[in-house]
Order: sequence, then structure tokens, then C-alpha cells
Amino acid sequence: MPNRRDLIKLPIGALPFLAAAAPKLPNATFDESKAKLTREPFGDLRIYFDGPTDQLRAMTAGSLRLKPGASPHPPHEHPEEEFMVVTEGSGEIEIDGKKMKAGPGAIMYCAAGKPHGIVNTGKTPLLFYFFKWKAL
Repeated sequence: MPNRRDLIKLPIGALPFLAAAAPKLPNATFDESKAKLTREPFGDLRIYFDGPTDQLRAMTAGSLRLKPGASPHPPHEHPEEEFMVVTEGSGEIEIDGKKMKAGPGAIMYCAAGKPHGIVNTGKTPLLFYFFKWKAL
């Protein structure tokens, strides 16, 4: 078992428990005007929060206003679980090869590692909110 003298010899990068923890999500209301806006060719992406919470190692909350006919990317997969909530417009959500229509009030859940995507099939912008997370 290493003692304190052994630990002093280790580079700081080898001691992740000494690294400062990222700030956790505060109790708050997150306003669209304060979200980080990125204008993309397919639409406007807003990130409200991206970091740890009390119960999650990583949490990303954001919105995407997709232009008509647009998709942010082909179906993809990632290590986080994800919910998407459509609030405006009409589109198509694909999960693991299965396509479903989606309009205001539709909620998508996709498990980690499953391919999924969304496309705006309407003539007006499609707005959805997304929440991705990894547990502790």
C-alpha cells in the first residue's frame, strides 16, 4: 500500500481525486436568453447546461430549432441516455432504424448506445428540447 511519500512522487495528473470538481448544476431556472447559442447551417442550437449534477456524472440540457428539411446529423449514437421533447413543428424521429412521426408534445427516449436522429419534415421550424445524461 502506498504511503504519503509514494504519493508525492506521482505526477499530479495521476491523482484525479485531487483535481477540482466541475461546478454542479445549481438550483435555478435557466432562461433561453442566457443559453449558449450556436448558429449552425441546420438551425439554432442552445445549450442551457452541460456538466455534473448531484446525481449525474454528466448532464446536457439544450434546444435545437431545426430549419425545414434539415437534420443536425445522420442517426448517431453516444454513451448518454437521451430524451427529446418536440414543442413546435413536425418531423420524423428515428431510433434503432425505426422511424416515427413527431409533432408538438412528442417525447423521445433513447437508451445509451442506440442509433437515433431527427429530421424536420415540415414547412416551418421544428423546435425540440433535449436532455442527455450519464449516471454516477
